[in-house]
Amino acid sequence: MSEPGQDPGERRRRRDRRTLGQTPKPGRIYSSIVGLLFLAVILVGTITALNSNDQEVLGLDSINTDLPLAEFAVPVATSSLDGDANIAQDDCEVDQLPCPANDRRTPACEIKVAHSIRVCDYFDRPLVISFWFTKGGDNCEVQQDVVSEVSRRYRGRVGFVSIDVRDSRDTVRDLVRSRGWRMPVGYDHDGAVATLYRVGGCPTFVYAYPGGILESASIGVLSAAQLSAKADDLLAATRRKERADG
Repeated sequence: MSEPGQDPGERRRRRDRRTLGQTPKPGRIYSSIVGLLFLAVILVGTITALNSNDQEVLGLDSINTDLPLAEFAVPVATSSLDGDANIAQDDCEVDQLPCPANDRRTPACEIKVAHSIRVCDYFDRPLVISFWFTKGGDNCEVQQDVVSEVSRRYRGRVGFVSIDVRDSRDTVRDLVRSRGWRMPVGYDHDGAVATLYRVGGCPTFVYAYPGGILESASIGVLSAAQLSAKADDLLAATRRKERADG
């Protein structure tokens, strides 16, 4: 009930002031928090998208073929070379590795070649890179037995490189020696290369044309027959690509 003689406009202003002073209901607070969190997720996603460069990294979540592989160098797992992987995007033609022709190599250069794996040294042929790890990898080292077996069949025609991710160096060395793996095995101590290539499963395979151009990628265990078929497909695709580029 209104007070006698009170102006209606004044009554509305008093009512509005009382409403503004009320404590928000819990439902309104929850809605506000959800709204703010949603905006934060959008902002983070936008920043991540802006900072990514699909021309320099391989994204296994959305394969873009015919892109250059990101370059990297890692210590050979069985060598005495320590340190993390080098993922700098160097130009192989002007960098110290690969080294000059054999007759111009220095002793220091020979040591680098013997103790490190540089992916661009395999760009003269089709290439298969196998990423793996033992921690939570469901005996993924067994897959490297297959890689070693198949790599011997394609020696000189297809390059095979095996990259361990974040396992104990001693564990990797023991596996290489006890299982007699023949393909080059690199050691990605801090997971820098795996992060660069967005490796999320074990094993992860990357297939590339000569020149280090991405052909395709796959995640999951392959039998020797399946991996051999993939190597054959890669060779055939390479020949088709060479004729098309001809």
